Amino acid sequence: MPVKASAARTIDALVGDLSSTSATVREAAIARLTVIGARAVKPLLTLVESAAAVRVRIGALRALEAIDDPRALTPALNAIDDRDSQVAAAAIGVARRFLRDARGATVVDRLTAVVLDRARPDIVRTAALHALRDLDRKTIAPLLKSLARDPIVAMSAEQPVDSAISIQQTIARRGAGLPLGELLRLVELARDREAAAPAGGRAEWAAARAAAHLALATRGSRIALYDVREWLEAARQPLPADALAAVSVIGDASCLEPIAKAYARSRDAGWRQRLADAFATITTRARLTRRHAVIKKIEKRWGRLPAQM
Repeated sequence: MPVKASAARTIDALVGDLSSTSATVREAAIARLTVIGARAVKPLLTLVESAAAVRVRIGALRALEAIDDPRALTPALNAIDDRDSQVAAAAIGVARRFLRDARGATVVDRLTAVVLDRARPDIVRTAALHALRDLDRKTIAPLLKSLARDPIVAMSAEQPVDSAISIQQTIARRGAGLPLGELLRLVELARDREAAAPAGGRAEWAAARAAAHLALATRGSRIALYDVREWLEAARQPLPADALAAVSVIGDASCLEPIAKAYARSRDAGWRQRLADAFATITTRARLTRRHAVIKKIEKRWGRLPAQM
């Protein structure tokens, strides 16, 4: 399906923003391109395969990592050989998304070769090893054994994500510099682990999930907003403070009904107050009045709940 002219102009403008000297502008462009999704893939791939500046190609790769489109895999595998180590590491981030798809074996072989290649920069080898750590430990045990005396094993040890606390520590140390796609992956990982954990172990995973949400929100990214909306929608007890803080920072009108539902369902006074504060923050920022469709819908279902909040 062809991209409409207006959408194409928007994409071109955002792609142009990837060359900005302002990190804030670049981050905003990456976030918006991620939301646009598949329609932005072709111009992003053109950038990756061009002679554009390093920051531009890194930005394009980070957007492609978050979009997770299969067309990006082959160009990403090629970009792993880029002379700039930061570009190569960003390309590994894209390839990492495909470890478990139909071409996963190709990705594993490629990343394994990178890890074993001592002629490559440590940052590239470490990025490849971090990516492979997404696999079951038994799968990479032979590789780790062969690297027993290699310093990159120690360098990569800070990145395991097999516990909730390790996710929180990683975000605390590196959240401002982690690719948006990696933070999204941590949101999804923590969500899945939270759902699978026994009742006594869910709080830690919920805290890790919320921390990843707040890290994304702090950088102005809405790529995981859908998840926190669904989380609020299903919540039977108060969410971690970071989750609601994220909603307050980047939430929009689509978040108001889930907030209202959580408010109406709960009898926890502190939680209801935090929900009310988030509701007010969003409505004020978006300049929403009682005439707005979502406010009318909430009032129809719950009466004058917005007024109470």
